[in-house]
Amino acid sequence: MEAANKGAAEGGGKSVGLHIHLPREQKPNNYANIRLDFNYFFIRKVMFVKYAVAYVILPGGFGTLDELFEALTLIQTKRIRSFPVILMDSRYWKGLVDWIKTTLLKSKFISPQDLDIFHLVDKPEEAVSIIKGRVIV
Repeated sequence: MEAANKGAAEGGGKSVGLHIHLPREQKPNNYANIRLDFNYFFIRKVMFVKYAVAYVILPGGFGTLDELFEALTLIQTKRIRSFPVILMDSRYWKGLVDWIKTTLLKSKFISPQDLDIFHLVDKPEEAVSIIKGRVIV
């Protein structure tokens, strides 16, 4: 989130940081104009999907995967409106995407059209193009 908040700040925009209180690992970043604090992951994730127009997922750990799969599942099951889910850095995500195709799809745990829920990109311009193509103003 810091990268998005920093980019917004450097571009003269405003951004919101959704901070989770953890015993270690995470501290609020200094770039968010508005900071919302949460004690529980599930409430923070509700806020993410409630107001999102897109998810741009950068390389990360378990928390990143949790938020990614939460969004994919909610979109797949039509519990939320569809929005672009963009995985940035194809080299990083290749192994996971290959596993999704060779294991989940092959085992019929997901449908072929579920692969259309997310996009794999390498350049910020590609992400922007996908978002602009889907966002209704």
